[in-house]
Amino acid sequence: MSQNESESIGPVITIDGPSGSGKGTICKLLAAKLGWNLLDSGALYRLTALAAKHHGVSSDDEDALQVLAAHLDIQFVIQEGEDELQVILEGESVTQELRLEETGNLASLIAAIPGVRTALLDRQREFAQLPGLIADGRDMGTVVFPGAQLKVYLDASVEERANRRYKQLINKGLDASLEEILVELKKRDERDTQRAVAPLKPAEEAIMLDSTSLTIEQVLEIVLEEARHRGLR
Repeated sequence: MSQNESESIGPVITIDGPSGSGKGTICKLLAAKLGWNLLDSGALYRLTALAAKHHGVSSDDEDALQVLAAHLDIQFVIQEGEDELQVILEGESVTQELRLEETGNLASLIAAIPGVRTALLDRQREFAQLPGLIADGRDMGTVVFPGAQLKVYLDASVEERANRRYKQLINKGLDASLEEILVELKKRDERDTQRAVAPLKPAEEAIMLDSTSLTIEQVLEIVLEEARHRGLR
């Protein structure tokens, strides 16, 4: 499917930003509020990272990683009576493993590889179906959906982002170190912003939002108001 074909199918709102900025939460709330489709692009890179780990593929083996990315055997399943989306990779549930810091760090390394990004590009664009799409990622507005009707760049201080991630992991019953999370976020930010292909940066026309001192509800209302101005709801 070509870029123009995919973008003409339905309107797109992109939410880009660094890890821990609140993109995932806001995107889920937006998709529910508008009744639109949701693309968690980070999950695709994390799934590629897990597939590489499961198959013993090195994070610098571009050819093998490109093949894995192009042929991911994945399913997203909502179990009756459960709120969390279940993620199935090659027939095995990886929902918890997908959100580990180790997985995110490996995904950040893999996301810098041009062949992997190319392999996943069309797959991401296929999500642009009616009635519309909320796209969560790092290059949604700059590369994947450059024609999106609304682009948002959501940020927060690295200290606040680390604290949010720490609380998220603790609430899930997982071991976590705030100090280690802060160090890893700083490394991930550097990788994501400095990579040669599709670096993390705001689209020229993006609405800039710093959520450091904002509640989830406040961020959601700002984005919804921007959507109203554009006739998207």
